[in-house]
Amino acid sequence: MRPLFDFHGGVHPAQHKAESATLPIAAAPLPKRLVVPMHQHIGNRAKPIVSVGERVLKGQMIGQADGYISCAVHAPTSGTVSAIEMATVPHPSGLPDLCISIEPDGADQWVERTPLDYTTMNPSELRNRLRDLGLAGMGGAVFPSHAKLNPGRRPNVPTLILNGAECEPWITCDDMLMRERADQIVSGAKIMQHMLGATEVLIGIEDNKSEAIQAMRVACADTDFEVVVVPTKYPSGGAKQLTKILTGKEPPAGGRSTEIGVQVFNVATAYSLARAVLHGEPLISRVVTVTGNVERPQNFEALIGTPVHELVVLAGPPRADTHGYIMGGPMMGFKLPADQAPLIKATNCLIATSPKFFPAPPPALPCIRCTLCAQACPVELQPQELYWFSRAKEFGKAQDYDLFDCIECGCCDYVCPSNIPLVQYYRFAKSEIWAREREKDKADIARDRHEFRDYRIEREKKDRADKLAAKTQGPKTPATGHTEADNKQVAIQAAIDRAKLKRAGVEPRNVDNLPADKLQEIREIEARRAQLKHSMEKPAETP
Repeated sequence: MRPLFDFHGGVHPAQHKAESATLPIAAAPLPKRLVVPMHQHIGNRAKPIVSVGERVLKGQMIGQADGYISCAVHAPTSGTVSAIEMATVPHPSGLPDLCISIEPDGADQWVERTPLDYTTMNPSELRNRLRDLGLAGMGGAVFPSHAKLNPGRRPNVPTLILNGAECEPWITCDDMLMRERADQIVSGAKIMQHMLGATEVLIGIEDNKSEAIQAMRVACADTDFEVVVVPTKYPSGGAKQLTKILTGKEPPAGGRSTEIGVQVFNVATAYSLARAVLHGEPLISRVVTVTGNVERPQNFEALIGTPVHELVVLAGPPRADTHGYIMGGPMMGFKLPADQAPLIKATNCLIATSPKFFPAPPPALPCIRCTLCAQACPVELQPQELYWFSRAKEFGKAQDYDLFDCIECGCCDYVCPSNIPLVQYYRFAKSEIWAREREKDKADIARDRHEFRDYRIEREKKDRADKLAAKTQGPKTPATGHTEADNKQVAIQAAIDRAKLKRAGVEPRNVDNLPADKLQEIREIEARRAQLKHSMEKPAETP
């Protein structure tokens, strides 16, 4: 039996999972309108490659990947592109983003699908195809899958971990997916193992999912994959925490798990990878939990772009006291800006909120430095110090206390007796630091451009001066190595020198038979001339 390790901290919130795990996964009907955001993953936004009025087929690429850390976006069904515009999207900021709206035609006509022979394809080509099929992580960070499946400088990544822990309350989409589609999850894991060159595959599942554990063990019967049951504790489903539990290894601060020879994928990502490679299907749908203040909580397989309010209706009309919706779980999720927001690749759960399930938080009180937050932090940070620095906008000190190692799991919020929304302060500090870094980058670019402009102007001035001097002086004489101007200057100076010598040698003429007084006058004039010449030739004294 594999030994298990423990991570620091963690909490045990109420689960609320049984409500949505009693019914099988149901297929959501085709909505009246699909709104597909171009930015559904970490990295660059996809670039639209269709136009308004164009008819598209199901699975057709409508947004092309822009750069390496990006992935494509596809039409969830056949129909007509009705708009390409800014629209409401599920994001904590509440800001709109670029979306493509499609009016379904009801035919649900697929584009031609081509399975991939991953065993014979060039690894780089295979990753590019996965990028064009829109594969992205479906468990949290929504990182483009083709980039995570690149071993990089390493010849291989020895350990592949499939994350089936699903530790956050209310969410059961991964649990139901493992119960009903375990074989396809295992098929996806085989493709990942081949691409990474992994020698061991571990599937971590919390011990409160007995049916999923059994289904995955049956599916892994003819493989060397190991299904490992881990204790139920939040946030054991975090990639770093699950890695620590299963291997005892910890990625370095600010580093990635590949640095210690481990790569982690969600079980839903493995399922979508199998559909993409074995069936040629891009990522256009996902299983999502609809729960909370609804009549019949259940999991639905719904098309990307389906409006939230249409999904909620499938679980029974929301009760009258419903006052909003949370995307994700109550610990790490966020409140949606409107129920018109569409389903995206990252949407694993929709929770209808009400005062019964989510009462308004009491007012925050001063921090009493009880250190309960530090005891609960799974990353072993000092949340109370990060809180003070974030609140005081001392962002440099917050970074010194490893602010960016915070995974925003909410454990500190959960245990804080003063009801301080600690994670909100950390998110604020991170966003301010990122904004300042962007401004600094802009300033650096502007300064570099200004300095280059000054350098260019000076260089052009020097070039013009050199050209003018060369034109004025003319070509050099081969015999002397001097220019024509130099030769003229030398000749002029020689003439001046000869004139001086000539003047120095002049003697008075016609002085014969002069009276004595005239001769004396001439001698006095010559004496004064000699004295004046002497004074002019004498070097000046230094003051």
